[in-house]
Amino acid sequence: MSVQTVAERLVERLSLVASRGLPSPVRNRCEELLIDVAGLCVAARNSDYVQALIRSVDAGGPSTAIGHGGGFRPEDAAMINGSAAHGEDFDDTFEGGPVHSGAVIVPAVFAACERFGGDGRAALTGVAAGVETLCRLSLVAPKLIHKAGFHPTSVLGAMAATIGVSFALGLERKQTVDALGIAGSMAGGIIEYLAEGAWTKRLHAGWAARVGLHAARIGREGFLGPRTVFEGGHGLFHGFAHTVEGDFDALTGSLGEEWLMNGITFKPYATGTMNQPYIDCALRLATKGFAAEDVSEVLCETAEGYVHRLWEPLASKHRPANDYAAKFSTPFNVAVAFVTGSAGLDAFTENSVRDATILGLAAKVRYVVDPNNPYPKSYTGHVKMTLKDGRVFEERQPHIRGGVHEPLSRADIERKFAGNARHGGWSEGQIGRFLEFAKSAYAKTPDLSGFRG
Repeated sequence: MSVQTVAERLVERLSLVASRGLPSPVRNRCEELLIDVAGLCVAARNSDYVQALIRSVDAGGPSTAIGHGGGFRPEDAAMINGSAAHGEDFDDTFEGGPVHSGAVIVPAVFAACERFGGDGRAALTGVAAGVETLCRLSLVAPKLIHKAGFHPTSVLGAMAATIGVSFALGLERKQTVDALGIAGSMAGGIIEYLAEGAWTKRLHAGWAARVGLHAARIGREGFLGPRTVFEGGHGLFHGFAHTVEGDFDALTGSLGEEWLMNGITFKPYATGTMNQPYIDCALRLATKGFAAEDVSEVLCETAEGYVHRLWEPLASKHRPANDYAAKFSTPFNVAVAFVTGSAGLDAFTENSVRDATILGLAAKVRYVVDPNNPYPKSYTGHVKMTLKDGRVFEERQPHIRGGVHEPLSRADIERKFAGNARHGGWSEGQIGRFLEFAKSAYAKTPDLSGFRG
């Protein structure tokens, strides 16, 4: 008898968990993820990048792209919703990865359920299984996927979305393992978007959702995939993390006993994950009674793992190429938060990345690597501003707000949803209807067709 592989063990453990039913905190978290994702989809629906995706696919189909008229093929709806939800980097994140789970799993599972008639329980099981899997996959080889030049949300999201859709559609265990093997050959996502602020990172969550949905459909039909997709000598972690020595016990060890998804962070700011604590520091400094022009230099302690994404090349981080590139520049994030007093959707625009005051302050920001920084287990912030008159002001943020240490309430998440939906042009009536829908979305047929306009 063959040795049980990581994929087989994962599917077996998830099957046992699903058979026992899900605890109420997990159900609540799945509702919150649906609310957050939907608001972000609406906020981005009129953006250039979402409109480009809409034009790239054929109209017509049973699945919904939230905020867009008509229906779409399920794979297309999953891609559009996932890309929109992740597009402004305002979606949830998981400390330890980092990975963005809601923008991948919710679009994939709901598109599949709309196409194949899955009920609320199926959708709930799929979302919970997919999100928990993605959080756990991010702990197998922390930092190594990023270091190899790939986006963990895209690579690992494809696998987790496959789990989510497979469980939502009720695939047998062997079919699900085959689907995972298939998804391993579809996963990808390079992080070269960092060079010039290209849009491809926005696509990564949507593409992972699309991969998961299609891989599950292929696996359901009996197409064989490698059982050793995770740990194999030519498997996923060898290809994308350059290792086969991952901590696979982190994936399956406490599965069903501990729910990591309950510690997901709902972002308070519309920017990259690791920038969030720096923004908190900058906002507190902005209340100290001095102006950007009074500052002579700014020094930030940071983690080594941040440097190649958020700090270097420093000259381009001081002057981001566009509004999207600005989200991945810690100097710009510190400056825009200090000068404008916010870091929402309106803080990252073509006007803000050309603002002389913001750019002037950003140009003064430098960094030093703190060898004791706890990243990726937790994300911290530090900003020290030295003024021209010699005074020094310093702030530290020990954790990311919105996460396990300082979570957002359900009311906070609903307010965030409402603000994002208004940004995208929804009326108060549409906002209220969706919030009512979310309360029972996992108790009945998860039909999004009422939110196509």
